[in-house]
Amino acid sequence: MPLAAPTGGVTVPLLAFVRQLAPVNLLQAATTVADIAIVAYAIYRLLTFIRGTRAVALLNGLILLFGATFVATRLHLRATSWLLQRVEVGLLVALPVVFQPELRRALEQVGRGRFFTRALPEEGPQGTQAIVSELCRAAGVMSRNRIGALIVLERETGLGDIAETGIKLDGLLSSEFLINIFIPKTPLHDGAVIVRGNRVVAAACFLPLAEAQPLAADVGGRHRAALGITEHCDAQALVVSEETGAISLANAGKLIRGIDMDTLSEMLDQALQPPQIIGRQPVRGGGQSG
Repeated sequence: MPLAAPTGGVTVPLLAFVRQLAPVNLLQAATTVADIAIVAYAIYRLLTFIRGTRAVALLNGLILLFGATFVATRLHLRATSWLLQRVEVGLLVALPVVFQPELRRALEQVGRGRFFTRALPEEGPQGTQAIVSELCRAAGVMSRNRIGALIVLERETGLGDIAETGIKLDGLLSSEFLINIFIPKTPLHDGAVIVRGNRVVAAACFLPLAEAQPLAADVGGRHRAALGITEHCDAQALVVSEETGAISLANAGKLIRGIDMDTLSEMLDQALQPPQIIGRQPVRGGGQSG
């Protein structure tokens, strides 16, 4: 006669009860944990990989779009839901094109074995006035000596993908450092410098050129590159002309030329303030000037 265990008046065979408590296969448990860990680490590396790049803003837009579609479906907004679903279908085709730079960079780093290495360290910015002072001092010296320069100031949109095209530095921002980088015939003088807070992140970086728009005949490659990067993100680009020594600032695809030092200091101070301090006031001088 089989042993039984009473459970609330119901007799359950003890053998069946023990079988239910049989130990889990340790190998199966280990492989399951490893599987979950690999997927979690892959997602973590993907998020850290796109952090600090323009892909973050695009990803936020996609999340907002899918969230709006979910809400519209739950509220039975048929027309809105239909429209959002059509947009999502179009995005599935467009995503490889939109994220083409990030996808190419990811494949290149996987091939070089660098995908699992640490990204550029991010240091908190020092006082805005000190950063502006160093930038203005460097721009003044390079302007007087006709040293061409292109300095891109990272703001809300990360420029990690642009920094990858150049030489990583991660040095403390100073006027002497910037001037030495742009001295003619030195290894890093040709290209753009990326500044993040009080750090010079990279030098000799390649920037996208400005899209088709009417530009003055004397606008050179540095100015076109400054316009190009500011067309794609919220960065500011400081340019010193090698031919004339004139100082220019590019913002939102607009080029402000012939800036004096006082105006430059004011504009940089505005540009480097957090968004909540700037409010809705745009940086002065929204268009081109001679």
